[in-house]
Amino acid sequence: MKRVLIISNSTGGLVSFRKEVISAISKKYKVYIIAPDTGKAEVLRQLKCKLIIKDIDRHGTNPIKELSVLRLYIRLIKKIRPSVVLTYTIKPNVYGGLACQLIRIPYIANVTGLGTSIENGGIMQLLTTNLYKIGLRKANCVFFQNSNNRKLFIDSKIVKRHTRLIPGSGVNLNFHTFEEYPDETEGLRFLFVGRIMKDKGIEELLSAMKKLHNEYPNISLDIVGGYDEDYSSTLDKSVVDGYVRYHGRQEDVHSFYKNTHCVVLPSYHEGMANVLLEGASTGRPVIASNIPGCRETFDEGKTGFGCKVKSDDSLADAMRKFIELSYEEKASMGIAGREKVKKEFDRSIIVNAYLDEINKIVRK
Repeated sequence: MKRVLIISNSTGGLVSFRKEVISAISKKYKVYIIAPDTGKAEVLRQLKCKLIIKDIDRHGTNPIKELSVLRLYIRLIKKIRPSVVLTYTIKPNVYGGLACQLIRIPYIANVTGLGTSIENGGIMQLLTTNLYKIGLRKANCVFFQNSNNRKLFIDSKIVKRHTRLIPGSGVNLNFHTFEEYPDETEGLRFLFVGRIMKDKGIEELLSAMKKLHNEYPNISLDIVGGYDEDYSSTLDKSVVDGYVRYHGRQEDVHSFYKNTHCVVLPSYHEGMANVLLEGASTGRPVIASNIPGCRETFDEGKTGFGCKVKSDDSLADAMRKFIELSYEEKASMGIAGREKVKKEFDRSIIVNAYLDEINKIVRK
């Protein structure tokens, strides 16, 4: 049986967003995975994948340690001898891609988002852009999750070969099932799911909630996610003030979607916002920044509302518009959101795209 190697920075991410892709591939090929153990590794083993756990610092910039990542990938790829390699996120795309070039192994990369290093500009943007040029230059296919990222990479000549646009990671419609819209007898609940960090818009969200809670004392915000940056003191104060509930990292996120009235994500940049897709799939309206990777997930005024990025006033205005809707209007937005996701973001679209590209390579 021919072999497919997957290189990622997270076993947990693979299970949450790529389980169906891996399952489909494993029915035709022997699948190997190189990734740090961030949870749910046993699920991958149950899919009959050969798992190689290696801790890699996804934020590290030490040149010596980065070279060791490249050497590790080269050694393992030589040992596994795959027919094709799939890479996800920046470091696997760059160092995994370079390793494949050196060994002359076909590879398919997935640009899940630009990341802070590119979005924030400066020397890190230059460094990351040049690393991407090296890592992606001979990829057999580069998947992009939104058209703006794809255009940027093509216009900047970071990629010069075959590219393909897919609707993010898609949604498992059978897992994130439609749920009846909750009543508002105990107040109106907003939900944020994501890493607690500046670039996810956490500062604007807390500021907007503080303003709105003075106008609408019955609203509250549930926050689900671990800290990427230390906002604990700010978050603790919001909790004490009574309008925020912080739940930390959670395995069962669907139950939070089920019990909320609206999902909010005022992010600065996204590849394609899985949180918004999952919330919409559950039948919940969404509010998000009008940026690539978010705006594709909702239809303005029909399934959600957009706001200006990095603006707590604009976010508060969008949330206020939602609050002022009738219960029936909110519930209808949720139903329309579910229909949009079914039509445009079913995860089977991504599964078929991967199988198509893999089969092209293996048949050669």
